Amino acid sequence: MEWIDIGANLTHHTFKKDLHGVLERAHEAAVVQMFITGTDERESIKAQALASQHPGTLYSTAGFHPHMASQFSSESESVLRELAAQPEVVAIGETGLDFYRNHSPPEVQQRVFERHLELAAELKLPVFLHQRDAHKRFVEIVRAYRDELVDGVAHCFTEGPEEARDYLELGLHIGVTGWICDERRGQSLRRAVAEIPRQSLMVETDCPYLLPRDVDPQQAGLPVKNRRNEPSLLPHIGRAVAHYSGRDVEELALTSAQVARRFFRVD
Repeated sequence: MEWIDIGANLTHHTFKKDLHGVLERAHEAAVVQMFITGTDERESIKAQALASQHPGTLYSTAGFHPHMASQFSSESESVLRELAAQPEVVAIGETGLDFYRNHSPPEVQQRVFERHLELAAELKLPVFLHQRDAHKRFVEIVRAYRDELVDGVAHCFTEGPEEARDYLELGLHIGVTGWICDERRGQSLRRAVAEIPRQSLMVETDCPYLLPRDVDPQQAGLPVKNRRNEPSLLPHIGRAVAHYSGRDVEELALTSAQVARRFFRVD
């Protein structure tokens, strides 16, 4: 049984000292491929460089998280174009809208989001999408560009059946994280996963964030001091997704990996 983590922030500073160990633990947990998320110019460059050191195992995306939208410029777009020409870079993003904290003004987020979608359509690359507290406007913008996009995934989906249906109606894939393991916040997501078709579902950790609430790091063989999420916990997340969607875990591992490889166009 093999797993693919479609969203791993492996360039995060918490992985700096022991990345080798993180990758070893992922390998031991049968996480065979990981996709490193690019969140701004610097992190996208670092993600591509790291992926290039592990061909066939690591890939990356290139984009600006909505928190970082204010940093986006014409020069940044040129960097994204250069990165997208590299074989390791398989999607544009992370991009989208986040009205929860508005680290970048909403109007700036929307403009940069649209520019990412235009770039993805031009380059014929899928988009790696982020949305928080902006569902209606997010759907409106994606719908306006959907016919031009080759594909898209609503990464780190945390909402309920209604929002899932909206994304599926747009032909988007959906990525599910360890949020589903949280008995306090994950109830809507637990209901939603049963409605996500196999051909649209992928799994991810979004590490180092979103350590599953029901995981004891020590028992999981992880460094205890920082309670950091890792790709090695993806099978744990996968088992929860299988449980709440009423699927066999081996089938889920197989189909989600097939969907990921098809979506990102990798072997």
